[in-house]
Amino acid sequence: MQYNKVEISGVNTGELVTLTERQKLELLKRAHSGDKAARDELIRGNLRLVLSVLQKFSGRSDSPDDLFQVGVMGLIKAVDNFDTNMNVRFSTYAVPMIAGELRRHLRDYQSLRVPRSMKDLAYKAMQARESLRNERADEPTVEDIARRIGEKRSEVAAAMESVCDPVSLYEPVCSEGGDTLYLMDRVSDMSDDRSWLEEMSLKEAMKTLLPRERNILFLRFFKGATQVEVAKAVGISQAQVSRLEKGALDRIKQQMKA
Repeated sequence: MQYNKVEISGVNTGELVTLTERQKLELLKRAHSGDKAARDELIRGNLRLVLSVLQKFSGRSDSPDDLFQVGVMGLIKAVDNFDTNMNVRFSTYAVPMIAGELRRHLRDYQSLRVPRSMKDLAYKAMQARESLRNERADEPTVEDIARRIGEKRSEVAAAMESVCDPVSLYEPVCSEGGDTLYLMDRVSDMSDDRSWLEEMSLKEAMKTLLPRERNILFLRFFKGATQVEVAKAVGISQAQVSRLEKGALDRIKQQMKA
């Protein structure tokens, strides 16, 4: 994958500007006061930072344009959430935010690779199913197919599922009276009330944490940053991050048990 291309996502990388730390700080203060033009200028002035983070993800099969756009989303979040009172450079804070956004995207949207052996078994099973259909009137079971090809039932079931296309929860099932019924409407969750109560308890527990502890947990578990990246972002050692993170999590657990 090439990240040094002249144009990426319609942006001419050869014309990107670089801001000084003083300029960044001034623009950040204006942006946080509601100045949209300053916010846009700050984002444009840090696009080179996104390109530098993308270098860490070289070798991926994903489109450079797509990853660049994801990285820019991380940059925008860094711009909107950066605390100008922190004694830390903006780039130090933004890098783990951008990297975390990219890692989360690659984790959530990477395609599943099915082993060749499983694909071969799936095709073999489908041929057997077709053959059984022609011999009998009803639909053959997985057990019937497994017996026909001499394989374990569990392995045949897994193989056949592996070649099925994933279905979105927003796949329309039917439409009645102008209202569309989606697949997610058919999926029941027996723990809705419990999940809601747990979420409320978690929010209350988070309020008891110090601002630095909340920031650490936010970067670690919502932005996907490592302890080393968080340490650089907040200006403390990795050992301190580890200690603060553990203490905060322990207090949250105790609060939710109370």
